[in-house]
Amino acid sequence: MEAEEERFPRLRQVLLFVLLAHSCAEQEDYRIAEETESGSFVANLAKDIGLGVKELSWRRARIIFNDDKKHFQLNLQTGDLQINEKLDREELCGSTEPCVLQFQVLLEEPLEVYRYKLLLSDINDNSPVFPESEMILKIMENTLPGTVFPLKNAQDLDVGINNIQNYTIYPNSHFHVLTRNSGEGRKYPELVLDKALDREEQTELRLTLLAVDGGVPPKTGTALVLIDVLDINDNAPEFVQPLYRAQIPENSPLGSLIVTVSARDLDTGTNGKVFYSFFYGDEEISRTFALNELTGEIKIIRELDFEKIMSYELDIKASDGAGLSGKCTVIIEVVDINDNTPELTMASLTSSIPENSPETTIALFSIQDRDSGENGRMFCSIQEDVPFTLKPSLENFYKLVTEGALDRESQAEYNITITVSDLGTPRLKTQHNITVRVSDVNDNAPAFSQTTYTLRVRENNSPALHIGTVSATDRDAGANAQVTYSLLPPRDPHLPLASLVSINADNGQLFALRSLDYEALQAFEVRVGAADRGSPALSSQALVRVLVLDDNDNAPFVLYPLQNGSAPCTELVPRAAEAGYLVTKVVAVDGDSGQNAWLSFQLLKATEPGLFGVWAHNGEVRTARLLSERDAVRHRLLVLVKDNGEPPLSASVTLHVLLVDGFSQPYLPLPDVAAAEARADPLTVYLVIALASVSSLFLCSALAFVAVRLCRRSGAASGGGCAVPEGHFPGHLVDVSGAGTLSQSYQYEVCLAGGTGTSEFKFLKPIFPNIVSHDLGRKSEGNPTLQSNFPE
Repeated sequence: MEAEEERFPRLRQVLLFVLLAHSCAEQEDYRIAEETESGSFVANLAKDIGLGVKELSWRRARIIFNDDKKHFQLNLQTGDLQINEKLDREELCGSTEPCVLQFQVLLEEPLEVYRYKLLLSDINDNSPVFPESEMILKIMENTLPGTVFPLKNAQDLDVGINNIQNYTIYPNSHFHVLTRNSGEGRKYPELVLDKALDREEQTELRLTLLAVDGGVPPKTGTALVLIDVLDINDNAPEFVQPLYRAQIPENSPLGSLIVTVSARDLDTGTNGKVFYSFFYGDEEISRTFALNELTGEIKIIRELDFEKIMSYELDIKASDGAGLSGKCTVIIEVVDINDNTPELTMASLTSSIPENSPETTIALFSIQDRDSGENGRMFCSIQEDVPFTLKPSLENFYKLVTEGALDRESQAEYNITITVSDLGTPRLKTQHNITVRVSDVNDNAPAFSQTTYTLRVRENNSPALHIGTVSATDRDAGANAQVTYSLLPPRDPHLPLASLVSINADNGQLFALRSLDYEALQAFEVRVGAADRGSPALSSQALVRVLVLDDNDNAPFVLYPLQNGSAPCTELVPRAAEAGYLVTKVVAVDGDSGQNAWLSFQLLKATEPGLFGVWAHNGEVRTARLLSERDAVRHRLLVLVKDNGEPPLSASVTLHVLLVDGFSQPYLPLPDVAAAEARADPLTVYLVIALASVSSLFLCSALAFVAVRLCRRSGAASGGGCAVPEGHFPGHLVDVSGAGTLSQSYQYEVCLAGGTGTSEFKFLKPIFPNIVSHDLGRKSEGNPTLQSNFPE
């Protein structure tokens, strides 16, 4: 009762306590005679099941026997069930009648199982055989007629009518034979004395005992019965009880005592001494049990197996010294113990299934236990932590199915342990391990490590320079996880993306295809796509922002004064100018940005050092002290303009300064060669014409007025000219006050007559009152204060 009330663990388990019902009823039995030739027709299963012949093939029909032997074969082309090998009923069933072979027809897709029974009928293929070819009987001469003497029965492996039906004996002048039926359905002979013996007339008799079966034609077996006529011994041994019953567990150790038989003889002396022996020498019994001839103890000498033989019937003979004997029967029942572990037979197994599949059958298997009773009752289970379940099928068949869709990215492999336990004491179990792999389905798109990448590359890079790498991963496996990178069309259709960058399709490395110029392109965006090789392919994209870093690759450019090879422009400074007088302003720009465009100015060389100074931050040229009469009239200044890059780049400009007392006399006669060169310079001429065309009428009148006056005052002047240095100003230059660029600068025109001391000059209004500013985002910082080397 305690075992029945014991609680089992909470496992998903299926108990085999009852036979399972199925949609298919048990089919009719087939019958076939033993020893039928191999290949013989038994039945048409396709017709009996109600299926077409072709259905048997595509549903993978097959025959399954409980003993795992292939007694039959199924012809899938015709649906016929045929004998695979000759069947010996005596080998398969022994003395069991009827001889029934059970088998199942298994159909898949969908799963169906049909059970059949085959009755194997007996044929008369075995003759009766006596255990001994000669039997000796010792009979007292005073034995009364009608006395019965038991004889050893013959054995016939056939059953039913083909088994032994009767015994006869010949010659039969003194005896006849009675055929008796045992309680177990076995027939045995008894010799009956018809006529009193006379030892003096005949000391021994030789009789032939004939056993006949009921076959057609009948088969017979014979044995010699030798009768030794003895003197009077009128008491035969007699057993205490004619039938003994005993039980013994199948796992009993060798030498265990089973039962003790006992017989007694009323005679005395040799005639009263009893000896025990097996009545006939059955090989199976004599190898399994030992009988002590003096004590009657029966012991086991070979291991018992309930699954092979459940009971034994022993006939024990007790004989006295004078040859009289008695007989008893001992029935030994083997008690089953739980010594057989459950068996699991895998009928179908799928080791790999695609992820995201609905409920899928993984395995189909059957279980059995060769024990009986509670020892043979079983339950089946799997572990709790797997998404699988067991479902019972027909009788002892089970299906292992998934509980739902599986995700390979969560778990790619499952190890499932199927445990089959019986209910015996102690419990025995069998475990079967199954490995199920989840195959990949392309259900994950590649994912970039960042949604936006920022890459920096310095301008003037070498072509095919590796500027960075994008990376995307795919949680799938195999070809579904192989990522290919590509450049997507830019959002700006005017961006020449194909000539700027390229990407390695295998590893996502980005390369600059040509040298980049910060001044032309400061930044651009690229969309990168990542696609896997699944079917259908999945993809994603990321944004790559490429920033071009400035390099110091542009030297400062001097806007004023122009250095175009024409006659230099001379700056006029009155001798009465105070210290710090603004002589002119050097205007320069730098095409770079940041600190690469920060400009500084430096006076490298001067005709008279200390007279002039240049402000370092804004390029203003001012007098450093008061002018004196001893200072030279003409001065030449060399100014260096340098940026703040690494390494720094620079440019230089030459300034011509003329010290004058007033504007009435010319102090700078120009050589004829310079004037001729100025007139001969086409660029200067074109610029003068262009500027003259846009100048106002006032400017033309003023020029004419000054020319007339000069001609009147100096009639001897020969070839005086005015040189107006002009140059082409780039349209993208920036006008920033105080930052080294042109801002309301004035240009002066000096007309000199060579060879006289009475020439005069004229002061003109600004030729460029305004220069249109173009904002490029590049400015040079100015300093409102004077350099420290200027005098206060």
